[in-house]
Amino acid sequence: MARIEPIEMDTTTGKAKELLEELASRGGEPGPMVRAMANAPALLRGYIDLNRAMKRSHIDRRISERIALAVQEWLSCDYCLAAHTAAAQNLGLSELDIELARQGTATDPRIAALVAFGQQVAAAPGEVADEQVDELRAHGYTDEQIAEVVGLVALQLLTGAFNLVAGVTPAVEASR
Repeated sequence: MARIEPIEMDTTTGKAKELLEELASRGGEPGPMVRAMANAPALLRGYIDLNRAMKRSHIDRRISERIALAVQEWLSCDYCLAAHTAAAQNLGLSELDIELARQGTATDPRIAALVAFGQQVAAAPGEVADEQVDELRAHGYTDEQIAEVVGLVALQLLTGAFNLVAGVTPAVEASR
């Protein structure tokens, strides 16, 4: 049961309506998370802007989905896990890739290092050690990519925390 009800597209007004119409013009009716965020237009604008910015990151999308899965597993957001599992599958990740990502790792040591770093940033950013950053550089990651992981994690923390607080659940869960 939702604690923050998603706004219906046909009854909203003002800034929320503008933002939802902007999103709808790009690809269909926004889902329940976005419509619930529309209760706070400033939050929705921040989400839209951060999401758009992180889509331009210099991290391969198959890796950023793994980071999303690692963070959402740590947060226990079923809605986000379902969405990112579907996105990972659409990108061609195997069930093993997805399961390992949820555990904060990967079969490829280079990818595993970045996914584990993302999970570390979510769980305890103050405990990130110089050695972890040095390891990422040794794997060929740039400072730009390392910084972008923090942005990807911030986006995941925003969406996961919002869904958990708002009570947004996957459709299967919501119908129970």
